[in-house]
Amino acid sequence: MNDKWWMIGVADVCSHFQVDLSCLVDGELGEESATRAMAHLEVCEACSEFFEGTRLQVQMHRDVSEPILLAERYAVLLGSDAIGTDSDELVHRLATIFYQIGKAYVLAEIRPERTRVFEDVVKVERARTHGRGFVDGVVSRGQGDAGGVDWTSARGMFNGKLSKIEGALEKGLRLLTDALEIDPSHEEARLYFGFAQLHLQKPMRAQREFNRVFQSALDETNRGHAAVQLALMNAREGDLKQAMIYLRWVRMARLDSYDERFFFVRFNIAMYYAHMEKKDRSLAEFRALLDRRPECAGEVADLFSKSPKLRTAIDSIPGFTHELLKTCPELFQSESVTGGQEQ
Repeated sequence: MNDKWWMIGVADVCSHFQVDLSCLVDGELGEESATRAMAHLEVCEACSEFFEGTRLQVQMHRDVSEPILLAERYAVLLGSDAIGTDSDELVHRLATIFYQIGKAYVLAEIRPERTRVFEDVVKVERARTHGRGFVDGVVSRGQGDAGGVDWTSARGMFNGKLSKIEGALEKGLRLLTDALEIDPSHEEARLYFGFAQLHLQKPMRAQREFNRVFQSALDETNRGHAAVQLALMNAREGDLKQAMIYLRWVRMARLDSYDERFFFVRFNIAMYYAHMEKKDRSLAEFRALLDRRPECAGEVADLFSKSPKLRTAIDSIPGFTHELLKTCPELFQSESVTGGQEQ
C-alpha cells in the first residue's frame, strides 16, 4: 500500500506544502518555510481545508489525552454548569457574561493604557463562546423561561446582532444595557455603564449611575469605585470639598488600607489639600501614604510627574517645595518630580 496515500490526486506543489503544514501544526517548521506555507494557504482552498482538518485532529487528540480539558470544553459547549442552579443565579450569570464582554468593548475604545483597570478584561471571542454554550444549556434543560428572560433572544447577542453596530463603545453600551435590563442589581455593569456615559460626554447620566451604585451597592468595593468616580467628577468641576467627602468615605471604609487598588486615594486627598492651599494637611497625607505603602514611592513620584497642576499649586505656596523635600525625600530620588518628565 502506498504509504503516502493521502497525497494521491494532490498537485505536486500542494503535496510539498501539506508536509510543511503538518509540521506547522506540530510547531516543527522553520520561520522561512512557515512563511511560505502560510502564504500558500491564502491562495489554495484545498490546502486550507487540509490545514484546518489537521489542526482539528491534533486538537481532538490533545483533548482526549487531557480529560480535564475535554470536560471543560464540553461544559462550555453544553452549558453543564447551569445544572441545579436557581433562576436568580442563572439570570445573574447571563448578565455577568454581557457585562464582561461589554466592559471589554468599552475599554478597547477608551485607550485602556491610560485607564486604571481593576480586574482582568476577558477575551471577547472566548467569553462569547462560553455565553452561547451557557444559554444553550439553559434552554436545552427546559429553563428557557428562567427569571422572565427571553433566553432564545439573548443568544442572538452572542451571534450576529452586534455585527450590525459600528464602534466598540456602542457595542459595549448595548451589552451593558442588556445586562442591566436582565439584572438591574448588577453593580459592576452599572459602574461601567456610567463609565461609558462619561466618555460619551454625558456627565449627568454618568453621575446618576455612579450615585446609584454608591447609595445602594452591597459590595463596599463597588461603592468605593463609585465614590472615586464621583470624586473625580466633582474635582473636574472645581468642587474639591465635595470630592473630598467621597474620598474620605473610601478612607473610613478602609478600602485604601486593605485593597491596593485604592492606594491612590490618599494621594488625591493630599493633592486636593494642596489645591486648597492647606499645606500642612497635604504634607501629612503625602507622608502617611509613603509610610503605609513605601513600595509605591516610585508610583507616587510618577503621579507627581503626571500632575503639572499639582506641582504648580505646590510652587505657588511659600515654603511648600522645601518642606515636601524635607518630609518626603524619597519622592525626590526620582527625576519624575525634580526633572522635566512632564506628561
